[in-house]
Amino acid sequence: MTIKMVSVHTFIFICIFMALFSSEVQSAQKEYSIYIDADFTGAKQSSHSIKQGIITALAEVNNEVQNFKFKLIDKNHRANSLRSKKNLQAYLEDDKALLVFSGLHSPPLLSNKTFINNEKILLLDPWAAAGPITRAKSNENWIFRLSIDDSNAGTFIVNRSINEGFKKAHILLEDTGWGKSNEKTMNLALAEHGLKPVGISWFNWGLGVNQAKLILHSIAESEADVIFFVGNAPEGKVFSKAMVALPESLKIPIRSHWGITGGDFSQVITKQDRAMLNLQFIQTNFTFLNKNLSKFETSVLELAKANNIGINDKYDIKAHTGFVHSYDLTKILIAAINQAGLTGNKQDDKIAIHQALTNLRAPVQGLLKNYQQPFSIYSQSNLNAHEALTTTDYAMGAYDMDDNVVLINSIKED
Repeated sequence: MTIKMVSVHTFIFICIFMALFSSEVQSAQKEYSIYIDADFTGAKQSSHSIKQGIITALAEVNNEVQNFKFKLIDKNHRANSLRSKKNLQAYLEDDKALLVFSGLHSPPLLSNKTFINNEKILLLDPWAAAGPITRAKSNENWIFRLSIDDSNAGTFIVNRSINEGFKKAHILLEDTGWGKSNEKTMNLALAEHGLKPVGISWFNWGLGVNQAKLILHSIAESEADVIFFVGNAPEGKVFSKAMVALPESLKIPIRSHWGITGGDFSQVITKQDRAMLNLQFIQTNFTFLNKNLSKFETSVLELAKANNIGINDKYDIKAHTGFVHSYDLTKILIAAINQAGLTGNKQDDKIAIHQALTNLRAPVQGLLKNYQQPFSIYSQSNLNAHEALTTTDYAMGAYDMDDNVVLINSIKED
């Protein structure tokens, strides 16, 4: 009798243990991670702002979508395409990694684009702007962008500059795929106005001030009245320091791509320096520094401040572009996941999310705008299918005396 009682108790204990164990296993499986493959060293402000935007959007749903908890994993590629590919390979080997957010730099995406699409890596781009990134050579396209698209950015910068009265542009670009894509679009945009650049100059990452001065002297000799600059913060700082050091007669207005805003540009190129420069750069048309924020915009800022991510007020967001784009893109992602559902099988889930992204049934309220089907099915006849923004979402910006990026009132375009 005692033996039978022990057996019964043991059986009950085992059943309870197995039930609890099974519950814990199921709970452990209810988790997905998001990789952020970005430069957390040289362009850390942009990468941190991207991360802050993702965190804030996830906080709206308590970091849980379809009963799955989501967490972020930083993957620092340090602007190196090979290191970025290793991060992507780590994603493929991680059954809990559902998707990847990219960062500021275009070259890693351009270098690894075929790998991304062949391996069906679900990748969301909230910053990198090179035109070819979202335009695959086949219909297999796994990269979605909510950012400026260089297929349009060069045209926007050119048109705004011409409306300011500039006619003799010198194009100054980094010698990368990003720079080359901008050379093409800027030349085409100038041609539409019956103009040609008075010169084109290239530079490599890591150039010094003396080399920058030589390039700027050459540009001044070309009688340019404006420089179209395509580069990131490190080289932007070097050229700006070089320009500040030039005689006033050689200083030329600069209309820049936004890469310079991804680092500590405004801290190194001080307000005293910037007072000696005529510098503007492309942006998208929302920042928390806008006046008269809506109730929704204010609520997003308050949520960001409440999440212990280094934001105590709107001035703590060092790269508003990164925050705004990644917030909006994460909101779109959440909508796609809710539409697709989650099974816990990474391969099935990322395919379902990819399909949902191209056919979102419900609108998504973002900071830049209310998105109505931001993406569509990609094909060679629909090359803009994975672009969430258009030129109507662009603006020009500048640094104010408090080192903040402010948007410049729109100038009517032709």
